[in-house]
Amino acid sequence: MRNLKLLKSLCSSELQGLGSPQCFSVRADTGSLLVASQYSITEYDPRTGQVVSEASLTADNFLPEDGSGAVVGLQDLAELESVCLATAGGDVVLFSLNTCQFECVGSVDSGLTSMSWSPDEELVTLTTGQETIIMMTKDFEPITEIRIHQDDFGEGKFITVGWGKKETQFHGSEGKQEVQPAAGWDDRRPRVTWRGDGQLFAVSAVCPQTGARKVRVWNREGILQATSEPVNGLEQALCWKPSGSLIASTQRHPNKHSVVFMEKNGLLHGDFTLPFSKDQAKVKELLWNSDSTVLAVWVEDMTAGEDGSFNTCIQLWTVGNYHWYLKQSLDFGRDPQKAPVCVCWDPEHPLKLHLVTRSWTSITYDWGWTTERSPGLDATDNASVAVIDGDKILVTTFRQCVVPPPMCSFELQLKSAVNQVTFLCQPQRTNELAAFTANGQISVYSQGCCHSAACSCSSFCFRSEIEVDGVVVSMVHCSQSGTVALQLEDGQIRKLLWDCPEQSVEDWCDSTGCKMNFPVPCVQMALCSISGEEYLLGLTDRSHLYAGETELASNVSSFAICNDFLLITTHSHTCRCLQLSTLSVKGLQAALASIGGQNDETLRRVERGSRIVTVVPQDTRVILQMPRGNLETVHHRALVLAQLRRWLDDLKFREAFECMRKLRINLNLIYDHSPKVFLENIETFITQLNSINHINLFLTELREEDTTSTMYPRPESTPVQLPPASGLKVDVVCDALRSAMESMDPNKFCLSILTAHVKKTVPELEVALQKVHELRENPPEAPGAVNAEEALKYLLFLVNVNDLYEHSLGTYDFDLVLMVAEKSQKDPKEYLPFLNMLKSLELNYQRYTIDRHLKRYRKALFHLSKCGEEHFPEALQLVKEQKLYSEALRLHHRLPFDLQALSCAYAEHLVEQQQVEQAGLLLWRCGESVGALQAFASSSSWRNAICVAQHIPLPPDQLALLARDLAEKLTEQRRYSEAALLLDQYAKVRAAFLEAQLATFSRHRTRLAVVREQKQKARLDMLDCPDAELYSEASSVMTGSKYSHSNSRISSRSSKNRRKAERKKLSLKEGSPMEDRALMCALGEIITTVDKMREEVHNLLKALVLFQFDKQAEKLQAAFEEALQTMETAVPEVWPEGLQQNQAPVTRIPEMIIITSVTCMFLERLDYAELPAPPKMRNGVKWKLTILK
Repeated sequence: MRNLKLLKSLCSSELQGLGSPQCFSVRADTGSLLVASQYSITEYDPRTGQVVSEASLTADNFLPEDGSGAVVGLQDLAELESVCLATAGGDVVLFSLNTCQFECVGSVDSGLTSMSWSPDEELVTLTTGQETIIMMTKDFEPITEIRIHQDDFGEGKFITVGWGKKETQFHGSEGKQEVQPAAGWDDRRPRVTWRGDGQLFAVSAVCPQTGARKVRVWNREGILQATSEPVNGLEQALCWKPSGSLIASTQRHPNKHSVVFMEKNGLLHGDFTLPFSKDQAKVKELLWNSDSTVLAVWVEDMTAGEDGSFNTCIQLWTVGNYHWYLKQSLDFGRDPQKAPVCVCWDPEHPLKLHLVTRSWTSITYDWGWTTERSPGLDATDNASVAVIDGDKILVTTFRQCVVPPPMCSFELQLKSAVNQVTFLCQPQRTNELAAFTANGQISVYSQGCCHSAACSCSSFCFRSEIEVDGVVVSMVHCSQSGTVALQLEDGQIRKLLWDCPEQSVEDWCDSTGCKMNFPVPCVQMALCSISGEEYLLGLTDRSHLYAGETELASNVSSFAICNDFLLITTHSHTCRCLQLSTLSVKGLQAALASIGGQNDETLRRVERGSRIVTVVPQDTRVILQMPRGNLETVHHRALVLAQLRRWLDDLKFREAFECMRKLRINLNLIYDHSPKVFLENIETFITQLNSINHINLFLTELREEDTTSTMYPRPESTPVQLPPASGLKVDVVCDALRSAMESMDPNKFCLSILTAHVKKTVPELEVALQKVHELRENPPEAPGAVNAEEALKYLLFLVNVNDLYEHSLGTYDFDLVLMVAEKSQKDPKEYLPFLNMLKSLELNYQRYTIDRHLKRYRKALFHLSKCGEEHFPEALQLVKEQKLYSEALRLHHRLPFDLQALSCAYAEHLVEQQQVEQAGLLLWRCGESVGALQAFASSSSWRNAICVAQHIPLPPDQLALLARDLAEKLTEQRRYSEAALLLDQYAKVRAAFLEAQLATFSRHRTRLAVVREQKQKARLDMLDCPDAELYSEASSVMTGSKYSHSNSRISSRSSKNRRKAERKKLSLKEGSPMEDRALMCALGEIITTVDKMREEVHNLLKALVLFQFDKQAEKLQAAFEEALQTMETAVPEVWPEGLQQNQAPVTRIPEMIIITSVTCMFLERLDYAELPAPPKMRNGVKWKLTILK
């Protein structure tokens, strides 16, 4: 739905020459024009209006001086920097553009009728006066010469499968007639055209037998491929589409004039009708542009005017959705001097057309693609798009409907072909449009009017006129800000100050005062506001999008501005929608360069080649056109969410709900967008929806997820709405809706109320079933109210029938159970016996049975406890199976439970759970003192154990034995103070702990003296042997040598493993190698342990004195003092000073010991391990009580 918009036209009359132009070519590298006449060849630059070079063709006798000669072909050869031309006399001449010299590279005696070069400039074909084709290389070496007219069809001849002869087949009334000869105005010259890839070329020539034109197709080797079928009325124009699909020509029918298309096999493939009557005009040439998007038709009237001259025009046609549109009509009038004689497309710019008139005037047209859409921003704008189609304007109003082209909402018929159309850029009047026609008139159409006001440009009354320094190629106006921006041909931007008293044009500047221009000219522009600053966006024909001088993206195929959003389509087949008010220019660059995340609402995939046609204002619809021409409507997620947020902010819940339901947006957004506002306006929500089905749909889609943080993230500038702190989201919404509906009309919203119960986090099925039962007992009398049957059917739709049956059974209402069972698919044999059995039971036991069946064991235990003492074993078994001990204990004070049996069972369970102390508490509370004593003793709860033992009571000797056992466990757990307190208070041997420590200390001390004596004796015995000195030194460390190597092996281990290895090495076992060192370590630990008891003994002595246990305190103080003195005097003995000095704590002492004997010699490395340091006793700590001395 695009139109061709004329950006600029350049007309130059400086080019003058003898005769009239005959051939025309464009230099691709410089853009200059090469024009050949019957006298000379001229290179002309239309941009500067200067003749670059000129050479005479008559001086070297290539053409006759009387002007009777003709140039039949002209081609620029960029690689050779030359021009090749062919004359009708048969000469092929090469003209050097550097030296301006001619060179005749060949000559044909019969003369030449045409010359055509392949697109790659590797081959050239010449048609001669003898109806032959000569093929040559670019070096003008002949390849082949073939006759144009051949009887053979070609290599692509069709295969006959025996379905009858061609003469017997049906061809219609016209098919059986003979082919008519070519028209009288046909110049009968062959026409040659190449396919875009240079592999094939086609020749149209007049057949000598029939006098009609026939098209033949050859390949690069000069081998005939196909011959066209006989086409009645085929004319001289011929042009192969560069994309290679079709060959265009013209055909005159009895009742119409058409452009027809042929395939490479010569068969017709489509056509379109020219807007002329049968004998009104003749088509001189057809010309495809370089990208195959526009077909130029060069037409001349066949009927002369009053002055005897003929009207000439050039039409530009495009195709979309298999329909051909006439987009531009260039009328040159009847003046023969203004009529074009040479026309060609620019090889580099697809939409640039060059022509030269008979009077040597050069005209260059530059067009650009544009979509003419209404610029409105409010709901009054119909989102109209106008498409030019000859003398009609096809208008489609996308707000009302989406009509695929070539159809439209309505047509505007004009008297002449339309060249340009535009919409009024004024609020509330954006649906009005104006059209500029080929005859120079402007027609204005108002909304709602069926007529137009048409007048010529000369009759307009211009309000003002402003001179612009430069050629203006495009202009854009913003209705919001009133800004008018102009773009010059070199990309410069100007701002038109038209609403000021003194109208003027000034440079476009940014907020800092710097000038802003496009780096290159843009074919599409739009004004927008980015972060509060007005920018001019421009899209080039190379897909670069600019904001002033800043390039935003380089792969944009189309863009549109809608309110605060920028929408673009890219060549990577995506459509982006970005909110401009939240982004800076750099942010816009980054957003367009990003690939987008999983929940990126700004990005969506579209079909390959999609372009934006328009965006419906104040709506979510984006109209895209595919390459073939068909339309697609998409609702871009960014536009949808922005519109939904506006609706929800305005409390338009119905519009938001309908949009979300239609576009499959999660309905949780209604609540998540603003939870507080929704709950405050919940009645408004119900009133606006006013539909049970819609409310039910909303309830069924509720879930705990916050969609504004997962599926539909909020824009960065939007403040975060915190949900209510109380309760889960689903429960809060369900309860709020249910409460509002019950207060408004419980009968009308009955089904929605049931849904609110069922959809809670923990479904309230019992409550819902109870409401159904109430409807059955008390049917509502209001008209249209829901009865019990309908409500039950609806519940069965929401909930699984088996679950509903189980929950109905849990209400203990057998009528309700039967009602649900009847609506299910259950067989009565499945549930009737069970229900009858339940009815026969006592009420509490019946409910117990139901609860146990439903696995509601707590309720089952409660009901079973009411059934009497005879059911206690069953209750106890239920408690054990389901581990309901806590519930049973809570019920024992008012239910006939055996507390002792229950407590024992619970204690067994706690023991299994390694909670022995709690088991002992239960056993002690229920009177099981022996079991409690065992539990407390095994858990080292010595206080509870002593209390139970005294409660039993145990004899003194057994109590003392229990205290010793507990003290041993406490000692193993390093709870020394508690062990000492226990022995002191309850074991009747208050100094036992100290005595045990002293006994152990004395035993280790004595053993250490024995070990040292044995080692000394062994050392002395070794001194009597030969080499005693060596052996004495070796023997003194042999014991540690093994462990020295062990230490070296574990040196790389962790410190934890190293300590573990050291402990294994230091064994107290008699005779072990390191026994002396182990004894020293054990003695040191005992001394440290007893020394650390100074504070504890001090506190214990104070407690004993406080409670008048003076004798025990004196005895304990004396025993502790004796222990300290004994250990303090033993320190010099265990750690003598000489040993400490000789064996200083050096970790490793390497020493080489060489032992010489008769049989061996070895080398060994020995290490001394570090000896334990003597413990330091804290004699400064005051622990004694003076009152006990």
